[in-house]
Parts: sequence; C-alpha cells; structure tokens
Amino acid sequence: WEFNGSFYQPSAFLMMGIPGLEALHHWISIPFCALYLIALSGNCMILFIIKKTQSLHEPMYYFLSMLAVTDLGLVLCTLPTTLGIFWFNMRRIGFDACLTQMYFIHILSFIESSVLLAMAFDRFIAISHPLRHSSILTKTTVMKIGLVIILRGMVSLLPIPFLLKRLTYCGKTELSHSFCFHPDIMNLACADIKVNVFYGMIILLSTVGMDFIFIVLSYILIIKTVIGLATKEECLKALNTCVSHICAVLVFFIPMIGLSMIHRFGKNVPPLVNTLVAYTYLIIPPALNPIIYSIKSSHIREALLRALRRKSE
Repeated sequence: WEFNGSFYQPSAFLMMGIPGLEALHHWISIPFCALYLIALSGNCMILFIIKKTQSLHEPMYYFLSMLAVTDLGLVLCTLPTTLGIFWFNMRRIGFDACLTQMYFIHILSFIESSVLLAMAFDRFIAISHPLRHSSILTKTTVMKIGLVIILRGMVSLLPIPFLLKRLTYCGKTELSHSFCFHPDIMNLACADIKVNVFYGMIILLSTVGMDFIFIVLSYILIIKTVIGLATKEECLKALNTCVSHICAVLVFFIPMIGLSMIHRFGKNVPPLVNTLVAYTYLIIPPALNPIIYSIKSSHIREALLRALRRKSE
C-alpha cells in the first residue's frame, strides 16, 4: 500500500527477532524453547498439585493457581510468534491479529499485577490476623476477587485496540519485538498519538502503578506487625512465608518498569537492550515463578515429592 494523505492501515506488521543476531536465530531458539518448556510444564505442575492436594485448598494457593494460569496465558500469547521468527523467519502478522495479541498480552500482564497484589493482601491478613484469615478470605471472597481482577483488566484495556485502529499508519511497519506491544504499534503511526499516550499512561499508573504501591504498603504493614512479635524465631518464620511472593513481585515488576521506561523515554537505547528487556519481562517470570514456589513452599514441594513417589511405584 502507499500513503497518499488519506486514512490508511497496513494489512500487516513485520515483527523482529533479536536485532543484529538474525543469523544465529536457530541457536538462540534453544534457550527460548527451554524457557517456554519450563514455563508450560512448571505452571501446569503447580495447577495439578494444587487441584489434587486437599490441604492446599486455601487462599494462598488459590491465588497461586491464578498466577499460574496467567503465566500460561502469557506464554501461549508470545510462543507462536517468537518461535515462528526463530525457526521459520515468519515475521509477518496481520493488523487485526497483532491488535488481538497485544490486547491479551496487556490484559494478562495487568491481571498478573493484580494477582500479586491479592497475594500480598493474603500474606498481610495471614500474618496480622491469623485467627481471622479463613473467615476473611473465604472461597467465595477469593472467587469474587479473581472475577474483579479479570474484569478490571478487560474493561480498562478495551479502548486500546480501537484507539490504534483510528490512527493512520504510513512508512515503517516494522515492530521492535517478536510480539505486539501498544507503545510499539502507536509509534508507527503518522497521526497525532497524544490520546493513545495519555490513555496508556493513565491506565498503566491507575492499575499496575497502584498495584505496586499497595504491595509496598502491604509489606510495610507486614514488617510493622512482624517487628511486634515476641521472639526472633517467630519474626523469621513469618517473613519466610513472604519470600516466594517478594521474589515473584521483583521478577515481574523490575523488567516491566524497565520496558515501560524504555518505550516512553529511551529513544537512544540500543535495540538489543530493548529486545532483551522485553523478553525478560514476558518469558522469565512465567518460567521462574513455578521454580520459586516449588523451592520455597514446603507444602508444594512435599506434594510434588508425593506425586513423584506415586508415579515411580
């Protein structure tokens, strides 16, 4: 197509693998395949263990199940296009297909942020009000929290694809990643994108930004409660229940904030850095979360060992 001053949309975008290393894509696909395999098998294992182990049917593990489902969704969103580029150099993605992938990637990211906040709230209640924990976070309450999390993500991001469809695109159609990302798409437009920038920033700050602030506040209250405990052993035991969640929060938020800052302000950042941060944000947390919880949660670890013993018998 050619741009002649009228309204135009490209029929497709061209995705990019790892800039400057195109000749090594087949070799680079090996660690990516390993990470995807770990993420898929690890999160499926977490879901299987929680479902089959009656003692794990409590709020902390219900939220962990939500986190595992969200991580599986993120993996399945990016796996086809990423491996398609590395294996077959399939760079083309249709305009509507790109908007659909972008919508689900952002929804799942927002859901993961909200689930991490819900897990922080669960830890706060468990440490500050242990006797009331089961009565506050009942199964019905957890289900309602999960429904609100999903609806918040879907509704807040619903205008984004329509805001992108109204834009006129011209010239470049090459994306910066092997997946579709809102700032990446809107920067290809030759129209005024102030509405997209403003709405994207407001939604990011009011959802993920607020989630992060409330997570920090939850841990300030947790630390305040823990300090008031009688013995050092009780303090360490209480904090030890939060280690897995703190690791999951850091693994998710650090690359997400980094990628957002690069897209907003990093005009002179090398493309390779931008690409690596993006892959870290979308692939590393789904692969690491099952490992973190399997290592740090004795209940998950014991249930896994029991399942392995039953298989070997």
